[in-house]
Amino acid sequence: MPTRPALASPRISSVGQGAPVVLLHCLGVDRHLWDATVERLQGRFRCLTYDFPGHGETPVPAGAYTIEDLSAQLGEVLASQRIERAHVIGISLGGLVAQHFAAARPERVQRLVLADTTPRYTGEMREMWATRAAAARGAGPGSMTEGILKIWFTAAFAANNPPAVRYVRECFARTSGEGYALACEALAAADLRPLAPRIEAPALVLCGDQEVPAFLEASQWLTAHIPGARHEKIAPAKHASVLEQPEAFLRRVTEFLG
Repeated sequence: MPTRPALASPRISSVGQGAPVVLLHCLGVDRHLWDATVERLQGRFRCLTYDFPGHGETPVPAGAYTIEDLSAQLGEVLASQRIERAHVIGISLGGLVAQHFAAARPERVQRLVLADTTPRYTGEMREMWATRAAAARGAGPGSMTEGILKIWFTAAFAANNPPAVRYVRECFARTSGEGYALACEALAAADLRPLAPRIEAPALVLCGDQEVPAFLEASQWLTAHIPGARHEKIAPAKHASVLEQPEAFLRRVTEFLG
């Protein structure tokens, strides 16, 4: 089997004191997705964030990679910071990485938060990833921004064009087309369903109440198949619940982390 190219070591932001919490962002944006969350958590936790390959400050890899590779990268990030065990929070793409890591390295995860994510995309959504990858390579991720905003935010929230919406626009305008496309292909190939029963950490599954049906169903599936998992909806919100409802998201997370 051909060896996949190594992923570059990302620049890691570590702020605050206390039990470590690593926060994993979603496709097309960067670690600054978590700025408001980190600002509030850093008084009680040591918060670590970094950019996935081809996002933010992390270089585009030389070739394809998988969710398993991103999970291994998370292990390297924790090792580089001499962290044996951490809380892990992931949204969407970050949620798949968090699922895999929690199942593969259960001794490294204290508590797990999965937001607006899935263990596997439906056939229709996997075809969508191929379409998005082609669009990103051809016209750039910015060409998809208006359609993405309709999926990520409720109409009323997006219409007001608050800082969260402007942040997403800016990220998609500057994200590498190849970096975005490679992440799309990693998502399309992922099937983490067999791993869910192997997750030992207490888990909280969050989902925007106005998510697309596939993600609403995925949140229920994860709750049913991760032993002892809790499920809560955030309202009103769609895919980017952490950006649209930061206070509600933070309240649930801080209560869960204790």
